[in-house]
Amino acid sequence: MVAGAGLAGVRSVEALRAHGFGGTITLLGDEPHRPYDRPPLSKAVLLGEIDSTVVDSDLDAMGVDFRPGVAAKGLRPGVVETTEGELAYDGLVIATGAAPIRLRGEGPQHVLRTIDDALALRALLREGVRVAVVGAGWIGAEVATAARRAGCEVTVVEAAAHPLAAALGPVGAHTAPWYAQAGIDLRTAAVVAAVDHGGLTLADGSAVEADVVVTGIGVRPAVDWLAGSGVELDDGVVTDEHLRTALPGVVAAGDCAAWWSRRYGRRLRVEHWDTALGAPDVAVATLLGEGAGEGAVYDPVPYFWSEQFGHMVQYAGHHDGARLVGRGDPAGTRWSVCWLNDDDTLAAVLAVNRPRDLVQGRRLIEGGQRLDVDRLADPAVALRDCTAI
Repeated sequence: MVAGAGLAGVRSVEALRAHGFGGTITLLGDEPHRPYDRPPLSKAVLLGEIDSTVVDSDLDAMGVDFRPGVAAKGLRPGVVETTEGELAYDGLVIATGAAPIRLRGEGPQHVLRTIDDALALRALLREGVRVAVVGAGWIGAEVATAARRAGCEVTVVEAAAHPLAAALGPVGAHTAPWYAQAGIDLRTAAVVAAVDHGGLTLADGSAVEADVVVTGIGVRPAVDWLAGSGVELDDGVVTDEHLRTALPGVVAAGDCAAWWSRRYGRRLRVEHWDTALGAPDVAVATLLGEGAGEGAVYDPVPYFWSEQFGHMVQYAGHHDGARLVGRGDPAGTRWSVCWLNDDDTLAAVLAVNRPRDLVQGRRLIEGGQRLDVDRLADPAVALRDCTAI
């Protein structure tokens, strides 16, 4: 059984068949839709370029018992409790994803997590509409981009000192000028006290008037249904490097899985499309008991991309505690930042309109080569040519 019909869920179904599993597969999805991709929701869907992001996967041909509109509500060994009763399982993939965080207040607020969210919000983005976006992270920036392109008057309210503070630390400050260039009112170090009818009330007592409020302050793993099940929870479903949980016959993949990374020596939970795409194959191999010795290991270089204010922003790796080396002028249109470990290996790379830096940097992270810091700081030198001799 697969609980969760997002990308991680449907890829788990495909992996089960690809690995030769011929038994019954039940796929539970709490939404009424067929499985679809989420990244385009804040990009192409919100911009009006497409209306659907359904994943090209023939569930009927694979003999999958797909149950849309059925949510997992509880778990005990061998049984998943659902909104339509109890279902028995021999093996289970937990892929229930994450749910958006909402702010306090009685005023209407929109979030962007589902296709219904995206279509409802898109219908409101019209010339002259006042839009307040709470949060200048990845989603907030993409929503602001779409709203401004639609002709809305946009205000972005961010609690931190600059955009992308949680994801990029001080590097995120380099994106602040993009807001003004796009004609957006960016208010940093501003905490929202409540969402009201007609806008926001900030903690300092001031107000932001808005016709539409969009909350983009992050998500929480959708794992409350696992409380008391025997599955260990700590900011998601705790797994080992094989995506195995504490409950026999149960694995986890996607946004809800907090796996042990050998590469970074810590537990990671990554809310990126790339994780939902790649993790299911390892989870399924583990569930089926494949591989000699220790079995399949999940230890990717995390990857993410965003389109905002006319810039392609790409990130790979994990930079906690690493030191910075810049490549190019952040005041320009093409630049990168590298984070180095103490041994001069590459921990992470951020590329703004420099896709080659991203591709080559990701390979350097995977390979673990030491880098020449002086050459690295020269944007004219290809990243692949920055390895130490």
